[in-house]
Amino acid sequence: MLANMYESFWKDEYWMPPGYTWADLEDSDGITYPHPKDLLAVIPLTFVLIVVRYASERLIGLPLSRAMGVRDPFRIKATPNPILESFFQTQRKNPGKDELNHLASQCGLSERQAERWFRHRRNQERPLMSKKFSETCWRFLYYCCTFFGGLFIFFNKGWFREPETMWIGYPKQPLHPGIYWWYLSELSFYFSLLLTLSFDVKRKDYQGHVIHHFMAVTLISYSYVVNFVHVGALTMLLHDVSDIFMEACKMLNYAKWKKAQDTVFVLFALVFFTSRLIIFPIKVIFDTYYVFQTNNHFFFGYYFSNALLVVAQSLNLFWSFLIFKMFCKLLSEGQLKNDMRSDLEEPDIGDEQSTTKQQSNGRLQSNDITDIRARKVQGTNKLPTESIPVA
Repeated sequence: MLANMYESFWKDEYWMPPGYTWADLEDSDGITYPHPKDLLAVIPLTFVLIVVRYASERLIGLPLSRAMGVRDPFRIKATPNPILESFFQTQRKNPGKDELNHLASQCGLSERQAERWFRHRRNQERPLMSKKFSETCWRFLYYCCTFFGGLFIFFNKGWFREPETMWIGYPKQPLHPGIYWWYLSELSFYFSLLLTLSFDVKRKDYQGHVIHHFMAVTLISYSYVVNFVHVGALTMLLHDVSDIFMEACKMLNYAKWKKAQDTVFVLFALVFFTSRLIIFPIKVIFDTYYVFQTNNHFFFGYYFSNALLVVAQSLNLFWSFLIFKMFCKLLSEGQLKNDMRSDLEEPDIGDEQSTTKQQSNGRLQSNDITDIRARKVQGTNKLPTESIPVA
């Protein structure tokens, strides 16, 4: 049964254009072609990349964050309390007034003490600024390496200037060693992001990132299997270039370098709109749809590849809308109020600080009232403790 399923899944007509079979892509005379089994190397590379990531975060990200002035706020640790901890983990992190009264009575605490415990516990859940910076620094370094590595591979290639040349001889196009390692690196990177997503800083568009990573893994894997590696390599190059500026902008935001952040954000927006909304549809989507069908016959892989490219472009349009909103705020207000695209986490200002401000404001208002009353008492030549006669 498994053998039949395996044969049905790898049928030639699903993956190859009409007139070609898997036998046509067997290595011969020193010429190498992509093979599905090559992707098994991604499994160990993914774990190697995770180790490299955490090493770079600690050896590069953390020292760089301190050098750029990133400081983690001081947070008071909540006193261990099994009842409150159980409610925090299983029910809600921010209980209402009635729930606070009930929990406080169970623990022998006042409502104010219970409220303070939950405030401290919520602050413990918030990611530290140094952690955000280190994660972003790792992605910045990775995208720099892959983009400039890909640019080196594309050097002296006519694929970008003349996209129709990407299809010459398809599907019997030899595999360039640089593209092979580039594919393994990109695929391992997105697999590592999926594995560590639950441990990373939660982003506002968490579900969008999950969809993006799954789509990236599927598109990269499928384009390699059907030897769409030229199109896939160009797609990765156009997407990595804007990510460099995005991660750099986030790092500057965490370091509170506002002027540099605004400048890099403008560059990021221009590069993003140019590479993903102009060049990518023209050089990749249109070329895959129009140029391919003029030189080749349709098959299932053609439609599936185009569907994945359309999904990728849909995500680009969604993120471009968020970037455009941030760009409009920059023009109207003169500075960015939040991080761009998806990095809109809960502010790092602790609840204790906001509560302290409210309490201080309340004390100021109380002091103002006391001063007014005192001045009125002084105007009647009465001591503050004496009552003022009412006419």
